[in-house]
Amino acid sequence: MQTRFKKGAKIFDIVITALAGMFSVGTMLYGVFYFGLGEAWPELVLNMFYIACLVMIWMYFFNRLDSLHFNYWCSVSVGMTVLLRDILFAPPLAFYALHLVCLTLSVLLLCMLTYFYARKNWKSYTKRNLWMICIIDMLIAALYNYDIYIEPFSEYTNYMLTEIWIRPTITYGLVACFVTEVEKKNS
Repeated sequence: MQTRFKKGAKIFDIVITALAGMFSVGTMLYGVFYFGLGEAWPELVLNMFYIACLVMIWMYFFNRLDSLHFNYWCSVSVGMTVLLRDILFAPPLAFYALHLVCLTLSVLLLCMLTYFYARKNWKSYTKRNLWMICIIDMLIAALYNYDIYIEPFSEYTNYMLTEIWIRPTITYGLVACFVTEVEKKNS
């Protein structure tokens, strides 16, 4: 099979992202099995979107999906996880100010995703704008991570720490793919 990317560093980025995402999703699916569907069904819904993104990353990597469909469907999947996990069903946080910051960043991330993928000429988006999507998602995850550490530990803690970093990992892989498209356009 022929891959879309030729540079070793780019292949490494995509493969590591996909493997880390698959490991994290596998861990969360085990958590759903361990805690039961009645208690962990929201994680199962989120994991379906994460699995869809990972499958699309692999399809894109092996030239089975064109850039337009990849960008559109991955943006929909990531946007749905932001909407569900961070906006509609936001987890309770230790401090209200922390909750407001996370909610504001989540809305900003959703707006950035919507603006980026709604544009007809999405390849004109700059690398800086693409990396801002990833940075904001990592900042949201870091704030959730901080909240988990200031609250008492429970049997859910390790699974929550895994779950909050799945989407930034996937977002990194998506941005790495998009940056390649921008580079191809500019070449």
